[in-house]
Amino acid sequence: MAAPNCCSLSAAFQEYLRHLGLQDFPCGLGSWNKSCPSGRRSPRRVQPGQEEAVLDEETPEALLELLRDQHSPWALPQDCSPQDRLLREVAVLAPELVHGSKVYQVLKSLRMVDKGVEEVDEGVLQFQQLEELILSANQISRITSANLPRTLKVLELCCNTVGDLEDLCSQPPPELQHLGLGHNRLCGPSQDKFLTGDFWPNLISLDLSFNSLTDLLGLVSQLTTLQKLRILVLQGSPLALIPTYRGFLVDSLPKLSLLDDIYVGPDERQQFRGLARQPELSRSEARVVVSVGEMKGVPDPSALQQLEVGSEAPVITCSYFVTYEFPEGEEEEELEDESNTEVTKTQQSPTVSVLDVASSAQDIGETKNQQDPAATDEPKTHSARVFATPGKPWADTIDCSYTKEHIAKDLVGLKSYLAAGTVVSVVEEKVLSWPVDADPEDNKKEGQDSAKRRPSRDKKKKQQQQQPRELRSDPPILRTLGTTRVTLEALLATEDLVETVCDFGVLITEKPPEPPVPEEKDEKKGKDKNKKTKAEGKGKNKDTAEPEEGQELQPVPLVVQFQMQLLRWPLAVGAHSQENEAVEVEKTQ
Repeated sequence: MAAPNCCSLSAAFQEYLRHLGLQDFPCGLGSWNKSCPSGRRSPRRVQPGQEEAVLDEETPEALLELLRDQHSPWALPQDCSPQDRLLREVAVLAPELVHGSKVYQVLKSLRMVDKGVEEVDEGVLQFQQLEELILSANQISRITSANLPRTLKVLELCCNTVGDLEDLCSQPPPELQHLGLGHNRLCGPSQDKFLTGDFWPNLISLDLSFNSLTDLLGLVSQLTTLQKLRILVLQGSPLALIPTYRGFLVDSLPKLSLLDDIYVGPDERQQFRGLARQPELSRSEARVVVSVGEMKGVPDPSALQQLEVGSEAPVITCSYFVTYEFPEGEEEEELEDESNTEVTKTQQSPTVSVLDVASSAQDIGETKNQQDPAATDEPKTHSARVFATPGKPWADTIDCSYTKEHIAKDLVGLKSYLAAGTVVSVVEEKVLSWPVDADPEDNKKEGQDSAKRRPSRDKKKKQQQQQPRELRSDPPILRTLGTTRVTLEALLATEDLVETVCDFGVLITEKPPEPPVPEEKDEKKGKDKNKKTKAEGKGKNKDTAEPEEGQELQPVPLVVQFQMQLLRWPLAVGAHSQENEAVEVEKTQ
């Protein structure tokens, strides 16, 4: 139960005690407790509107049963903390121990989670036996170590707003074995100097997860002074995105037994042996590979182009591609490759390559303006660019076959990007191509031609059909068919791969255009013929029409295979070596 008006830990603790009701039946020094001396008994508290009843004395065992029996109205909820249960049972068996200031002597563990605590005040020093202090999910930004009991062995400050460790390290508890600082606002490398053996000589477990620490080499140099450190959690921090992150830590901290909740075994130590002596491999950059596979469910554009053969209507060409966002801040040579649209697939390495296929990394800002508002209204904490796969013609299954490696140097920006997820869209590019000898305005006047000139015109059309016509193309028309957000938070934990099938739902296709009719007589004949054909079709296929319609109405959702992989050592080292070889070959040529 949160206490929004409580700022100090002492005030929050007093509110917590009142909520437990340690002086109310069946707890406390009441007349109902047979074990209490008569001189120290207090009358039972009666709620407003209730009549005072005379209670017989009960043994502590009977009163304790009222707390433990789940059918009892005084029973604690099943999800209550061990601390709640302990205090209430002590209030029955030895109520004098939780009366007044004596309660501070009982507790060795204090758990105050989500109580609105903003300050650890001097009143906490009254807990002279306290060994464990859990202050998760509060609003603590700074903590003064002089107000912490010297007996403290566990200090948990997860999910607060701590951004500076200087005050905590002024007089730290000498016996502290666990320090939990996950999900706070620590930014390196200014805070690394406070994580040494000089301040925490007995520290065994350290949680720094989901902060903004970026200097892997600097942090490790400080952690090596913690001689008793066995458990370390750094997942969710920007430095954990570096390919050699885990290997460098495992080799640099030989006594470490658990890293990011994963056991460090002898095989892993052998695998990363010697990596600590190669700091040049632990550069502050991350390597991410994005792959786009098959696309299904795109409506057939030919159904919308039922025009007469030989008409002067434009030739419509449709292609389809997938776009996704990735944060800015890639190295310069990556960006230079993006502007080179002449790079072909044959120039790529058979493994993951940093080179782009034609227009594979083109910046299409137009599509960002056409995305669904539902997927783009969320506030973003990173600056991102839009990348696109090469355009592919329509097919029942469009194989994008797209793979691109990104090198991100802004690790903090990459962390924010992965936490927010990426926006994936399917875009249709439509190009209208017109015959060079035809003008779109002339097509509108086609119905006004004389019937006497029809034979010569038809003859001319047949001659044009036999010869390839030169076409001129209008600027492409881009239309977003679907947009969705892909969750990437797993890459901030211990996962290296996020693989999903983006489902954009069933697309509602447009009604196909009516074929142009040059003369009114032909239009009337065509309508009569269509009516006759429909009437005959209803008569002949009366039994088979309904199943065919049922099959046509079956919804086919638009789906795209999408995956993002965070490269780890040694995969990233192999890709980096191939990149260097490609650069050397270019220089020699």
